[in-house]
Amino acid sequence: MVALSLPAPPRTSVLTDVGHVWWRETLTIVRDPFSLIFSLVQPLVFLGFFGPLLSGLAGDGALFGGSSLQWFLPGVVVMITMFGTSMTGANLQFEIMTGAFERMLATPLARSSLMVGRALKELTPLVVQAAIITLVAIPFGFVLYPMHVVVGLVMLGIFGVGVGALSYALAIAARKTEWIFWAVQQSLLFPLLILSGMMLPLETGPGWMQVVSKFNPLTYIVDAERVLFSGTFGSLTIVWGFVAALVTAAVGLFVGVRSIRKATI
Repeated sequence: MVALSLPAPPRTSVLTDVGHVWWRETLTIVRDPFSLIFSLVQPLVFLGFFGPLLSGLAGDGALFGGSSLQWFLPGVVVMITMFGTSMTGANLQFEIMTGAFERMLATPLARSSLMVGRALKELTPLVVQAAIITLVAIPFGFVLYPMHVVVGLVMLGIFGVGVGALSYALAIAARKTEWIFWAVQQSLLFPLLILSGMMLPLETGPGWMQVVSKFNPLTYIVDAERVLFSGTFGSLTIVWGFVAALVTAAVGLFVGVRSIRKATI
């Protein structure tokens, strides 16, 4: 009796694997759209309360070189990206506890696709949120430059992939002690946001804060987003923003893929 061996399933490309992972993760949003709607509350509160306060600082435009809303809205969009992508590891921790992550590791999917696909899934609702918040701000004086906003979102997408991958790496490292993930994530998130000048201009802060901000990659992202949202393309600030985004993505994917390859759940 001759034993027949089944042919091995054909290998798919990394991009195809990324698409499969992205679609699997995105279905969770489609099944539960309320979480997407609820997550809009915080950025709208920031926009509604901080915007009027900033417009009263040294007169609207005197401190920001233009409308305070034109200056503040890009910071809110960056904040949405940071909150969303830095917390992606929490979802991975849940899958680790339920055993779903272990089953994913047993599939022939490329390890890098598990990182990139998940990070892109987190960026999908962020793009929707950013679009809604931008449109809401238009009646209150925000001037929309569609192509510049699209370029800004591409930059945030690259940056967000890196942050999301680092968040997953942290979740894998802290898989046996869940509270460590939240302790590290919260300890890093808010200093990074504050030292990027997201809410208030760093020019009014002490000298040491301005020096430290130069070592914060988020500073270059926020500055570039503000230049883009003001309707300008020809600025070196945008180049530095893309450099910061690409470096963050490269470091994040390197650390994340290495962590997921070494994961023994």
